[in-house]
Amino acid sequence: MKNYETLLDALNDLISRGYTEDFNVDQDRMQCREKHIDMTADEFEIDEFHRFEGMTNPSDMSILYGISSEKYNIKGTLVSAYGTYSGNQNAAIEAKLNHYQVNKNL
Repeated sequence: MKNYETLLDALNDLISRGYTEDFNVDQDRMQCREKHIDMTADEFEIDEFHRFEGMTNPSDMSILYGISSEKYNIKGTLVSAYGTYSGNQNAAIEAKLNHYQVNKNL
């Protein structure tokens, strides 16, 4: 996995590799609002992630995920805060995101 200096560098690289959609988490679904697609946790895969920690501001802590779905033939990104500033996500979606990070770091 590549290491990036900034979130923007990582995002631009993922976009250049075909991760062009913008995903959001809404309770129990991973959404691509532009294409009106709602995916459950078992309908997408996390291909990679990149963690960024703000040097001076804890609110700058974020994770960029590269996500794909064979079912919907779609690839995109999700930017998520972590730590104190993370939002309320569905347990299944959050477990999948966290499980991927833990297993990749082993």
